[in-house]
Amino acid sequence: MPDLPIQHAPRPPDVRREDDFYPTAQPDAARGLILAEGWRLSELGGVISEPAVGDGHLAREFEAHGFTVRGGDLVQRKWEGITCLGSFYEATEAAAPVIITNPPFSEISARDGHGRWLRHTLSLPGWRYLALLLSWDWCAAQKNGHAALLDAQPFSYAYVLRWKLDFTGERSPPQRNAWFIWDRDDPRSTPGNGPYPEPSFRFMDKPRCDTARQVALL
Repeated sequence: MPDLPIQHAPRPPDVRREDDFYPTAQPDAARGLILAEGWRLSELGGVISEPAVGDGHLAREFEAHGFTVRGGDLVQRKWEGITCLGSFYEATEAAAPVIITNPPFSEISARDGHGRWLRHTLSLPGWRYLALLLSWDWCAAQKNGHAALLDAQPFSYAYVLRWKLDFTGERSPPQRNAWFIWDRDDPRSTPGNGPYPEPSFRFMDKPRCDTARQVALL
């Protein structure tokens, strides 16, 4: 009897939430960044723009550690401190010297977003420091001009999180994440400048909340 052909189950469609809303409900990512970079955020004035503020999970954590947050989003959600309601692409300048956000993946990925979120952010005047929370291998994509964009305007360094974040609440996070940092006062943000022309990678361990608070208040 001849062997039957191998049958493959159809791949389910990639269905994402409305407005690509996956909140950063766990505070540890923000606390880790504060622990590592709080001194730099304070040096730049302590005012942060969060253009995809959502329910305010990141914003509340930064405010709890003494920073001022100017939040924006496409729609009003649960964070009442929103200062800019509407499309981020309508912004003509940064709302603060520091931008920190977990951007909609469909807008920043090479496949779906063609990098337009990053391209728009990098074109805005008025900011010195940008931190994006993304999957750690996001920077390896090449198509749709993604690689060319990062070659022309590379991030300064990245913190690879050594724990997993659960964006869906299903307790089975499929990926690891990293904070990608562009610091316009760091020579690595300009190709060929300084002793470190290429971006560097650093590790970030899951922080204790009391440690992050102490650092922010110094």
